[in-house]
Amino acid sequence: MNSTEKEILYKISNSYSTLNTLSESTKNVWFVCHGMGYLSRYFLKYFKGLDAEENYIIAPQAQSKYYIPPAFKHVGASWLTKENTLKETENVMRYFDAVLEAEQLPNDVNLIVVGYSQGVSVAMRYIARRQLQCNQLVLMSGGIPKELVADDFKLLKNTKVTMIYGTHDEYLNEERMQYESERVYELFGNEVTIIPFDGKHIVNVELIHNLV
Repeated sequence: MNSTEKEILYKISNSYSTLNTLSESTKNVWFVCHGMGYLSRYFLKYFKGLDAEENYIIAPQAQSKYYIPPAFKHVGASWLTKENTLKETENVMRYFDAVLEAEQLPNDVNLIVVGYSQGVSVAMRYIARRQLQCNQLVLMSGGIPKELVADDFKLLKNTKVTMIYGTHDEYLNEERMQYESERVYELFGNEVTIIPFDGKHIVNVELIHNLV
């Protein structure tokens, strides 16, 4: 059997979700990348406690959707897998470009980029590839892509970097978190803030509120 894998280029549409209204009162714009198994509209619930006048949240939606086991009733989504990662990453990058182009954010807001779990990888790759200037980068309970190096982030100006993780995270053991901590220092220097909390693989809403 002569099997050949070919590639085509075509247009695709995708959604994203927002919370609150972008206005002259907006001080902080959050670009928040959900973890595997989420949909963007549900991921927004973790940010509902922020002041609605001052905070505008943009939650992009991972394009690859699937039914979540074991009941296969609820739908979740995934950003990337080990299959065709380079091409799929570029698709995500172009999608993020389109989201930010559609939003037309003003220059005088604080841009806060958040990656949770699997969302850490796409958030960091986007900042590195597009040299996106943000006021804060928040890495929550996820892994840093292996290909990223310090030079990828050397043009960031005055970006506050925070790593947050649960000390009882069922996916990140102590050895893994030691590795990720070393990596974040390697990429961003000693100004990084690392915040462990007593908990599992969850989005810590209290710590999110403390960021602003």
